[in-house]
Amino acid sequence: MTTSVVANNNTSFIKKYAQHAPRYTSYPTALKFEPVDNDILSIANKDTLADELSLYIHIPFCNTLCYYCGCNKIVTRHQDKADIYLEYLEKEMIAKQSLSKGKPLASLHLGGGSPSFLTKAQHTHLMYLVKKYFTFAADAERAIELDPRNVDTSYLATLKSLGYTRLSFGLQDTDYKVQQTINRIQSTAHIANLVFEARTLGFNSINLDLIYGLPHQTLETFKTTIAATKAMQPDRISLFSYAHLPERFAAQSKFNDSMLPDAELKALLYNTAVNSFKKIGYEMIGLDHFAKANDTLAIAKNGGVLHRNFQGYTTHGNSDLLGIGVSSISTIGNAFAQNPKELKAYYARIDEKQHTATIGLSLTKDDLIRRDVISSLMCNLHVNKTAIEKKHHIVFDDYFEDALDALSSLVDDGLIALNDESIHVPEHARIYIRAICARFDAYLNTDEIVSRYSKAI
Repeated sequence: MTTSVVANNNTSFIKKYAQHAPRYTSYPTALKFEPVDNDILSIANKDTLADELSLYIHIPFCNTLCYYCGCNKIVTRHQDKADIYLEYLEKEMIAKQSLSKGKPLASLHLGGGSPSFLTKAQHTHLMYLVKKYFTFAADAERAIELDPRNVDTSYLATLKSLGYTRLSFGLQDTDYKVQQTINRIQSTAHIANLVFEARTLGFNSINLDLIYGLPHQTLETFKTTIAATKAMQPDRISLFSYAHLPERFAAQSKFNDSMLPDAELKALLYNTAVNSFKKIGYEMIGLDHFAKANDTLAIAKNGGVLHRNFQGYTTHGNSDLLGIGVSSISTIGNAFAQNPKELKAYYARIDEKQHTATIGLSLTKDDLIRRDVISSLMCNLHVNKTAIEKKHHIVFDDYFEDALDALSSLVDDGLIALNDESIHVPEHARIYIRAICARFDAYLNTDEIVSRYSKAI
């Protein structure tokens, strides 16, 4: 009997459950955010506030456009744009000091766009600003996403001197035809050298990002990417599903549907990667991450304290999240708030001394209950009904009667197990977790247009 993570998958299951569904980096999802007229973060329910803070800073600039990318980015060759942007980041930090007052900074995460667009001098200035307006906890994690095409060993040395502890390199795929199609040609040998140098410099954790479902990917070519990843021995691996939404991201229209793997092949690519990484000792984290057993992400998973936010899986479940920069999202207590997605609008709000968030959401009691259930499924493949009942003062089976009824077909297909105490997703059904979580999504089940989300498989 095979122990494949998706051993029970078959073509009919894949077709049946490959519907559009959110990635659930939050609940409710960002697509449910509404226009806000007030400073929604400052009036968040004080009983829901955390004791520590995580800081996310969005660097939107990229030198070139990767056609698959769905991130908020600005493609430019003008380095001085980053200098102007840093000035506005400081202004926003000043404006949001009240949200961080007295709270240690448990983690810093730079994403994009591409944070490696910044020069070494610009990075030095940015870290100066962070230290000026925030106080790092003694064991704070400082993470940064890097486009390896813009990085050399000297750049890594500067990041280490600035205190960064974790690096994430975008490997994506090593096949030249795939790289050419997505407009991201890069040297695998160069990336391997960067990983080696980062380890030599003493970074605590190194992550590699992979994407499955890209145009022209085949099982054989993706096996080559998997082999290259294993050879580099990163501490963590992120295995993301390509989200094909050309109506939202114009560059994706360069891909004909015929170029893309179908749902069955995508499941095979996923299955092959998962089994390959697990076979050499990586622990599976949630839906799409892997970590060595001694990595903090694996330790958090095994300790039952894994958390999921807009940056993916994280060890900082007890932190509020403060987002700085264009399009950044904050989660403070029971409130979500997002800055403008366009740079001009972001600058204008700061110049006019307005609160930066233009959309957001104050979570209702129902939102908080469903968020806990969905987060537990996404992180642990398991929900303890009694824990939810005690925390929220509900009778689980009565409260979620409709959702439990909606799970009946998944139960019949052996993809979820229900009993009086718990909901459990077996290992072989991990790939269906987004479809399972969707059954608990009150917005998706009522008025959401599901086609706005990518396919769950």
